[in-house]
Amino acid sequence: MEENNDEIIENDDEISVEGNDTIKIANEAVATYAGIAVSEVSGVYGMAGGFAGITEALSGKKNLAKGIKVDVGEKSAKVDVNILVEYGDRIPDVAFEIKTRVKKSVENMTGLKVLEVNVHVQGVHAISDKEEKEQEENTSEEE
Repeated sequence: MEENNDEIIENDDEISVEGNDTIKIANEAVATYAGIAVSEVSGVYGMAGGFAGITEALSGKKNLAKGIKVDVGEKSAKVDVNILVEYGDRIPDVAFEIKTRVKKSVENMTGLKVLEVNVHVQGVHAISDKEEKEQEENTSEEE
């Protein structure tokens, strides 16, 4: 039998398992998986994030990790999600769906155990008069 001489090394940005093979999972990768899962939840208008929004605007690329903070441990992760909810959707239902999808996605894709998924509702998006008119125009064009 072989001995397992793997050594787990952890820093602020990534976790790695060193030995015969090395696997490194960056916090950004875990945050991206979580962001994709959140974007699939009905009732989420968008992600709330400070500097991520500025970076997204300057680069022109969509940042899937916007509004998500991840703390990766040796074999586990904690995820904080900051969202804007659509007006009319039940916040507890949206939050429960986010927790379920993020946990499943991160655990399946990374093999890390998700200990916590904390959902922070930063605001509610109500439809403005302009957006309401655009929706009416789009609906009438489709008919």
